[in-house]
Amino acid sequence: MAYQPPTALPRDLLDDEDLRHALDSHDFGTVFRLARDRAGISYSKIAAECDIKPDRVGTLARGQGRITTFEKIVEIADALRIPGHLLGLAPRSWEASDSPARIASAENGSPHMRRRTVFQAVTSTGLAVALPALHRPDPPRRITDTYVDSLRTRTARLRRLDEVLGGGNTYRVYLGEVQFTKGLLRRGSFTDRSRRRLTALLAEQAQQAGWAAFGCGRTQDAESLYTESRDYARDAQDTDLYGNSLAFLAYKTLTDDRRTAVAFAESSCATITARTPSSVRALPYERLAWACAVDNQPEATERALAAAREALAGAQDENRNPTGPPGSTPPNSTS
Repeated sequence: MAYQPPTALPRDLLDDEDLRHALDSHDFGTVFRLARDRAGISYSKIAAECDIKPDRVGTLARGQGRITTFEKIVEIADALRIPGHLLGLAPRSWEASDSPARIASAENGSPHMRRRTVFQAVTSTGLAVALPALHRPDPPRRITDTYVDSLRTRTARLRRLDEVLGGGNTYRVYLGEVQFTKGLLRRGSFTDRSRRRLTALLAEQAQQAGWAAFGCGRTQDAESLYTESRDYARDAQDTDLYGNSLAFLAYKTLTDDRRTAVAFAESSCATITARTPSSVRALPYERLAWACAVDNQPEATERALAAAREALAGAQDENRNPTGPPGSTPPNSTS
């Protein structure tokens, strides 16, 4: 029997209008509160299963703060057994019994098409308090690998702010990082290796800024940043980042042009090689399954879901065997 977490929401609660409204707006504080009040699921259990600090769960339930990162939303969906279409996600691996036709039907009427209108920014003061600890080191006369590593560490730390603050606040910060790194590339002196590594970091930063832009309703800015990320990843010869950029473009395009979204997702999957870690493979295949489902391509949806399930199974094997083959560590693992 498949594992059923103690935080799985009962079917009647998943059908509740208040919960659906909260899921539509990604108001996870209300979701947590309804889970406790109507299903008897304690905040401590939610915290443990979702890997969120217990006091943070309580703070969210009181209406303070938002969760906007894609990774954490996926984690909550799995822990509470919220079907992917209710959150604008691809069908989760534990939903394997759902037919492609049902997935497509659910997506066509899902709140995803309107859920991204705006993510409410939360507390500007919280951002101001967090930033002093994230001092950006002054650039040396010649950009070295060590300096690029320090910027990568800063980027990883800044990414965590998105778990606390809304897209509006983090977008401005992330865009500032993109602009700073662009300036370094224009004015700096490099070895070939340090230039390539800094360009790859810029691709990552542009993805991060694009996600925040999308989260606060700046869809055109998001598309521009995802496109820039794709181009920088190509210049850096970073296949995994290039594939991720295409997956993000598929995500953004899906609401406007389903066929183009499918094409982006297919191109993202085409970047996968034998050296691509299983944990990295899963995202492009999930995006492809989602795009095909929305475009009413049930057979293609099933193929992509099967590939995603295989990748997730491989990722679990890699976690059990951390000393695996070269290339088994996902990129951007500093986060």
